[in-house]
Amino acid sequence: MKKLLCAALVGALMTTYSAVAADFSKNPYGLVYDNAITENVAGKVNIHPVSYTVDGIRVAANVYTPAGYDPKKSYPAIVVAHPNGGVKEQVAGLFAEKLAGMGYITVAADARYQGASGGEPRHTDKPANRIEDINGMVDYIRTYPGVNANEIGALGICGGGGYTLGAAQKDPRIKAVATISMFNSGRVRRNGFQDSQMDTIQQRLAQAAEARTFEKEGDVRLVGAMNLTDEQAKKLPFALYRDGFFYYFRTHAHPNSTFLYTQSSLMDLMNWDVDDHMAMIHQPLLMIAGDVSDTRYMTDDAIKKATGTKDKEIYLVKGAQHIETYWVPKYVNEEAAKLQEFFGKYLKT
Repeated sequence: MKKLLCAALVGALMTTYSAVAADFSKNPYGLVYDNAITENVAGKVNIHPVSYTVDGIRVAANVYTPAGYDPKKSYPAIVVAHPNGGVKEQVAGLFAEKLAGMGYITVAADARYQGASGGEPRHTDKPANRIEDINGMVDYIRTYPGVNANEIGALGICGGGGYTLGAAQKDPRIKAVATISMFNSGRVRRNGFQDSQMDTIQQRLAQAAEARTFEKEGDVRLVGAMNLTDEQAKKLPFALYRDGFFYYFRTHAHPNSTFLYTQSSLMDLMNWDVDDHMAMIHQPLLMIAGDVSDTRYMTDDAIKKATGTKDKEIYLVKGAQHIETYWVPKYVNEEAAKLQEFFGKYLKT
């Protein structure tokens, strides 16, 4: 029997609540971002659903190839990691498609235990798994026809950004690393959002340990449910929460996308912090964040600790909140232009 325990969500989304909802069922690839590919056309960016295994678990992914793709030619590649609770059909796919339009072969994959990928118990969310998922994307894409295995970059968004930094810390095959609205999952799960729950760390850790005991007996406890009305969501205390609700549950909803995670995962999450080893980042580093976002403090802190690289930059998107960096056209276009400049400088085409 599975018990569903409601917890205050750490999600994300948008502030223009009147936006028209995307319908995944109307796109043959289930994509929910604006102007997504609906069919493969010669001479344009194409999408290729693929699967492979990481540690014996099936991973569902989409590979995007550039216009005029020729497997006999040589292309740089970029792996794209999705946010916490997100799936490859949302913002990760959007940026993977845009980067493919710049001439890169890209891959966006669902994390194991989540989305369309395999793994049990469902909704397990452990840093080691997420980091290995990104290293696994590198394993896969470096052997894809046409990819120059010596020219691979990585982009991570939100929680995927924190885990991408974790992957780059130990994987020199990643030659350049970028993040958008980086979310340090370990810090937030341990300390609370904006370090607001530090006085309850041991209490929550004890609950996670108890959940692990029950899980071993077949009772998987989940947290992260959000059962709110639109009006209740608009009154949430942070833009991250408010915008997150509308992005993930209304305007860019996908049935594989959920904020649920196993409560036992907190034992691993609370014991991990991307900042601990930021000095191991030796690659060129670009960190993008909204200048008014309530998650910006995580990007500010992480980049200060990236003392191992001489080539690092924080790029602030004026006026953007965290979730707005996922979908608002003017912000997305600005971010894409910056990514094109960054990867164009450090990855050979």
